[in-house]
Amino acid sequence: MAIQKQFVLRYREQGHIRFQVPTLFCETESSKALTAALLKLDGIYRVNLYTGQKKLSIRYHETVCDFKSLAKQLFQIIAELEQQVFVKNIPPASGKLTAIKTKLKSLSVSQWFNRKYEDAKETMAAAKILTKVGLKKNKGLFNDPEKALIDFFNDMLVIFLIKLHWEHITKSWIPNPIKYRYEWLAVFYMLFLLMRSRKPKP
Repeated sequence: MAIQKQFVLRYREQGHIRFQVPTLFCETESSKALTAALLKLDGIYRVNLYTGQKKLSIRYHETVCDFKSLAKQLFQIIAELEQQVFVKNIPPASGKLTAIKTKLKSLSVSQWFNRKYEDAKETMAAAKILTKVGLKKNKGLFNDPEKALIDFFNDMLVIFLIKLHWEHITKSWIPNPIKYRYEWLAVFYMLFLLMRSRKPKP
């Protein structure tokens, strides 16, 4: 039985699919290789492989990569990895302590906490920068606290959207501005609203 047939589709909605994966792809090296290969594909912006539950979650933009195209590319990647990764004899980790560390790093819970920790650090860093800039430019926080808070959360929303779509913007929107003209119009309109909200009230 081909290893591609062991990837069973368990869930599908617009822009999100989830597969049950075989044990071979839950090993540390093979899971990292599969995740890295999928993230290189146009339209895919998030890949999570939960090794403990043997589940592969893929989030993608259907305007760039539809389900059939994604499934075809996934099976091609699986076939290539089967030749590249599993034909190698991977030596076992030496020592009990090393084995425990490797197992902890491969746990889905540990991976989830690491991702959330990195996201939180980036968010806090952005919040500190915005707070410092806002306080240096004006004293709006004291004169009009409501407007200052709205401006702050608007800035945080813009940073979140840029971070979420950054790979999609650099790989698709910028090289093909005509094709993604509606997305660019939405960006310009959002910037217009942001700038308009910053105008001082008469």
